[in-house]
Formats: sequence, C-alpha cells, structure tokens
Amino acid sequence: MKRFHVHVHVHVDDLSRNIAFYSAMFDQQPARTEADYAKWMLADPPVNFAISTRGSAVGVDHLGIQVDSQEDLAALRANAAKADMAVLDDGETSCCYARSDKYWVTDPQGIAWEQFHTLDSIPVFSEAAPKDGAACCAAAPAATPAKACC
Repeated sequence: MKRFHVHVHVHVDDLSRNIAFYSAMFDQQPARTEADYAKWMLADPPVNFAISTRGSAVGVDHLGIQVDSQEDLAALRANAAKADMAVLDDGETSCCYARSDKYWVTDPQGIAWEQFHTLDSIPVFSEAAPKDGAACCAAAPAATPAKACC
C-alpha cells in the first residue's frame, strides 16, 4: 500500500505558544525551529484527507488525527490533558459515513482539531439528525463556528 505524506501549514500569531500546543498534541518537539518557523516531521499518525460539499464556505474546515485503537485515542487525550487543552467529547457518534469515538480540541488560532477512532463504516453521512440545522461534527469547540463534517 502506498503512503501519501500531506503537508499542512498554519499561520500563527504566537510561535512559542503554538510550539507548546503542537508539541504536546504530537507528543514530540519540532524537527526544526527558526525565529519565525517550526516544523514537525511526523511518521505517525498517517493523514486522512477528506472533502465534501456540506460546508457553508470553501477552505480548510478542520484538521484531525485518526488513530487505530482506543488505546491510541486515550494517549492523545492524555497529551491534551498535559497541555491543559479544553476537550469537547462527542463520545461514540456517527458522522461522515463512519461511526467513531471522537473528541475535539481547539488550537490557539481557533482551528478545530478532531481526534478520533473509527469504529465502523456506515452507509449514510450521519445517523442522527443534526442539531439546530447544523451539519454533523458541528459540536466542534465553541471557539470555532459550526462547520461541515470530517
């Protein structure tokens, strides 16, 4: 199986604060740090890239980390706790043609990060009716507007 490497670049307003946030989330320090730049070369986790037409605006909706086990999800949650990140726990939910155990954190810019373990594939986008007419995954942290899912 071929593995694709995806590059994600986020502009930030406070480099030190963001280095601390991402170092905790990834549980490793940057591979390179400059006065205006930091880069992590992550071998794990692999990237899950998805597109949909369910959002109200084009562009990056949210970022996420998908793990292969409940133990890996617990380890990510522990990293969030170490960094004193607010966690919005969705628990087991259905969204984006999958049933997953997931939670959300928000980085210092307000970008929502979904962290999840997929439990099963489902034949519909979501099994539950969205709340307040919003798309699923709209339970992203309050600092982030409700957006389309996954």
